[in-house]
Amino acid sequence: MKKLTAALGLLAILSLSPNAEAAKGPELTYTVNLNDRADDRFKVLLEVKGLKAENSVYQFASTAPGTYQTMDIGRFVHEFKAYDKKGRELEVKQLSTNQWQLSKPEKVRKITYQISETWDTPVNENKIYGMCGTSLEQDHALINGQGVFGYVQGLQAQPMRIKLEHPQEWLVGTALPKDAKGYYAANSYDHIVDSPILLGNLTKAETNYEGTTIDIYTYSKTGKIKSDDLLQNMTTMLGAAHKFVVDFPVDRYTFLYHFEDVSWGAWEHSYSSEYVMKEQELTPAYAQQLTDIAAHEFFHIITPLNIHSEVIERFNFVKPTPSQHLWLYEGTTEWASDMMQLRGGMMDLTAYLKDQREKLTIDEQMDKNYSLQKLALTSYTPEGQQQYGNIYMRGAVVATLLDIRLLELSDGKRGLREVINELSKEYGPNKAFPENEFFDIFTAKTYPEIGAFFNSYVKNTAPLPLVEYYSKVGIDYVASEKNGEKTKALGYTFAVPDGKLRLVKVVENARQFGLQEGDALVALNGTAVTLQNANQSW
Repeated sequence: MKKLTAALGLLAILSLSPNAEAAKGPELTYTVNLNDRADDRFKVLLEVKGLKAENSVYQFASTAPGTYQTMDIGRFVHEFKAYDKKGRELEVKQLSTNQWQLSKPEKVRKITYQISETWDTPVNENKIYGMCGTSLEQDHALINGQGVFGYVQGLQAQPMRIKLEHPQEWLVGTALPKDAKGYYAANSYDHIVDSPILLGNLTKAETNYEGTTIDIYTYSKTGKIKSDDLLQNMTTMLGAAHKFVVDFPVDRYTFLYHFEDVSWGAWEHSYSSEYVMKEQELTPAYAQQLTDIAAHEFFHIITPLNIHSEVIERFNFVKPTPSQHLWLYEGTTEWASDMMQLRGGMMDLTAYLKDQREKLTIDEQMDKNYSLQKLALTSYTPEGQQQYGNIYMRGAVVATLLDIRLLELSDGKRGLREVINELSKEYGPNKAFPENEFFDIFTAKTYPEIGAFFNSYVKNTAPLPLVEYYSKVGIDYVASEKNGEKTKALGYTFAVPDGKLRLVKVVENARQFGLQEGDALVALNGTAVTLQNANQSW
């Protein structure tokens, strides 16, 4: 199948515009000591003054936008302490996994703690996705904001500064801007989480495309892959994306690539995207795979940067609160990443239709009781996680059908691309749509028939009208039929809940070889297994 890694192009967190005027309130300055990398722990100092009684709880994230997983970052925290202006230690009390109570917040001037990197720290459950976690090594570090920083309750929206102490020769890649004093400036805690940081022995490439500065920072374990090579392979995709969205809504965009021993996936953000991929020779096929994934992540500058629900804009880091519009954020984005490549000449029609067929093959293995809406609303649960990967499969196919229906109703003048671009201009980074009204808003902007489409194929689980809709654009769709003949099988089916092929429905004979539900399928007979080849005969 397509995009093992793009199956984890996760939903971006929305922050205030980088040019927003700083709010008045307590001063918050973080320092992270990356010169001391002992024990795989980040050493963090928060200098603060101006706290009040209502700021008595320090909060670490229970989850992060777009991950759809329980993180409980407090599990990784050690030696949490608070001090007054004279350096005297103040009493603190751990209230829960992710919360510490400050006994005298008005007197606090410094908070210190150490926090373990997530990649090399074993946990019994809720292992954090690699591209959403943290890594601290001798030649580089990866920081995803929620994995290193917390915030004082009541001050989630307060501007914050970050100082990174690191070896002089290290490069720093991030979308965070620097202030006049050399600190990285964030408008809020949300902005920090929205801005991953990759630093170390990196290569960098930069270009200006149609008024948008594109930066690429790359860590490659043995130097096989360099930023210049990635940029060269990405130029055509950027052109196709620009034609598709008409105008990039950002002045600067940063790609962060980490190439080492494993492919975990990609995580999109408002002004950047981050990729954790296996280091290998940059063959034309691998370069195309990386560009294909980047196309998905880059399109998130439209959804959800410019089109997003109030649930996403005011993210709840204490208790996970899902949005029902995952079909828009991920399903539509996956559709757009393929469609803009098709229209841009990067993919021919045969390849596009093959991709559609592969998406439908995975959809057939998923629970038919899960609508796209139910999938979104249960995505934080273990059961929902088993179905999560289908948002990139069924979700993208439903977006394809929605596009066809819109084109039919408008006599070919206004498809999903045009409606998405209109919504992007109507909303924006600082204007969210109402979570419970968006289906009606979309329908009112288009046609009454679209409301019926949403009811059938997003809110409910009606069989997709594949034959009828594909025929509208001159494509014959013939469903496969069971003829009763038996074929060889491996004794399991698989799902992609976390970007890895994980076994489900393992038969008893396969269990005798040690296979269990939830195991990750990595290789078969020495051949790496990906979504591209998972359904091939072995």
